[in-house]
Amino acid sequence: MSKTRILIFYGIFAIGFLLLVGRLFELQIIFGTKNKILAEGNRIKKIVNPAPRGMIYDRNEKELVRNVPIYRIKNTECRMPARQASPGEAGGENGECWQTISREEALRLEARGETENLRMDIGRDYLYGRSLAHVLGYLSEANPQEVEEGRWEMGDLVGRTGVEEKYDALLRGKDGGELIEVDSLGNKVREIGKIEPVPGKDIHLSVDGELSKVAWEALGDRPGAVVANEVKTGQVLVLVSSPSFNPNQISEQDLTNPGLPFFNRAISGAYPPGSTFKIVTTTAGVEEGKVNENTTFEDPGEIRIGEYVYKNWYFTQYGKTEGTINLVRAIKRSTDTFFYKVGEWVGATTLAEWARVFGLGRKEGIDIPGEVAGLVPDPGWKEKTTGERWFLGDTYHFAIGQGDLLATPLQINIMTSIIANDGLLCRPRVKEQAFVPSSGRGESGRAGECQDLKLKPETLRLIKEGMKEACSPGGTAFPLFDFKPQVGCKTGTAEFGDPAGRTHAWLTAFAPSPDGSGQVPEIVVTALVEGGGEGSYIAAPIVKKVMEAWFHGR
Repeated sequence: MSKTRILIFYGIFAIGFLLLVGRLFELQIIFGTKNKILAEGNRIKKIVNPAPRGMIYDRNEKELVRNVPIYRIKNTECRMPARQASPGEAGGENGECWQTISREEALRLEARGETENLRMDIGRDYLYGRSLAHVLGYLSEANPQEVEEGRWEMGDLVGRTGVEEKYDALLRGKDGGELIEVDSLGNKVREIGKIEPVPGKDIHLSVDGELSKVAWEALGDRPGAVVANEVKTGQVLVLVSSPSFNPNQISEQDLTNPGLPFFNRAISGAYPPGSTFKIVTTTAGVEEGKVNENTTFEDPGEIRIGEYVYKNWYFTQYGKTEGTINLVRAIKRSTDTFFYKVGEWVGATTLAEWARVFGLGRKEGIDIPGEVAGLVPDPGWKEKTTGERWFLGDTYHFAIGQGDLLATPLQINIMTSIIANDGLLCRPRVKEQAFVPSSGRGESGRAGECQDLKLKPETLRLIKEGMKEACSPGGTAFPLFDFKPQVGCKTGTAEFGDPAGRTHAWLTAFAPSPDGSGQVPEIVVTALVEGGGEGSYIAAPIVKKVMEAWFHGR
């Protein structure tokens, strides 16, 4: 071999040696720490043990939910809603999420050792389905924005709407987990460390699950709401909205349904309350000294103001007048002309002030998300909003619960409860509240937060008597005439500008109706059916079924 070839050979060898040493230096020194971490990552595996979510019980200790294991696999092509916290908004972009699979599929993946993208979580089985969906809410995966903001990790199940959202921090436990060493095939070699999961806290609601089911079935598939509360405490017994959704399986049809099944009509729907508002008009009239038990009025059937005519419903439907009536009979017969005049005597501004005293025009503070305030109009509001001045006709419409006045079914329920509860306004709650001492008014005690509006005994007596008469023969709520115990109620048939002439059907009632012995009614039930027709025909039978279940079905 020539000297030149030898030199070339040694040169190539030297270069190769230097490259090898350099690579070893890179792997051992420069990337050594990183490679060690990667190796440890392949050898050490973290297994998350999800914490059981707190249970939810109704007032009778019945389970409303059950925790169930669910199996999920990572999917990088999920079509996710734009805002998963509000499922009414469909659409969005493809992204990474955890897709639920069957237990059988999960076992097949485990048998094949394909567990890298597999996880087990604890989900919910909602035992009352659609009837309690708006109260309880549901669980869904944290969306990309929440993960990016650091609020949750990808794949976390988060409470949405209702109790699940409001009390998520209480219901949510703390996940546990294991660190294990595995071999090259992924088999467990040894346990390195383990932390036990901490279960979430249980919650007891004031809601009655079976009574809610009765209300849901009575409402049927008609759009509307039913609300019931326990009079002495203000705690919610029923909060049902229709249409509803299945919290166990939210479908694409739910997300795009024009009936808005995720819209909680009981607390988020604002409607003209119609004649149910005459409770407030009466209160304003008596409290301001404009009417009393001796006030009488000759019903003319209609009142004319210039070219405008304001009629009583009885005159419109049958061409008849009520004759001479007093305040109690005006409530019993829901005589519009009488309340037009009461509104005129009180004045629109003062009437608006009394509406706000009853909680209208503001949120009641119920402990689930989504409540709206409604609207109480007055002359200042109209001028500011429309640039027009307030007319007497506006006052007439206002006094019978029409015009721009808007209220939620929850607000009308509370308005009624104030009368039933001798002037106490109690904050509505779905979570059971602790017992508090007596207010000094003779009761043994109350739960919840209540404010005494200090209404005159005469006001309460006259309205209760009028409402009792409304549910007696000759009144407007004929489905409740023979109900035992005696019911006090107010019907409402509210126009809302529908081109087809449809009206919202209302009925709000308490029972038992006071007999003068000082007892407080047990329950207030309020029903609304959107565009349903007359309150006496449509809403009253719903209230009757709930009352029957409460008093005779227990």
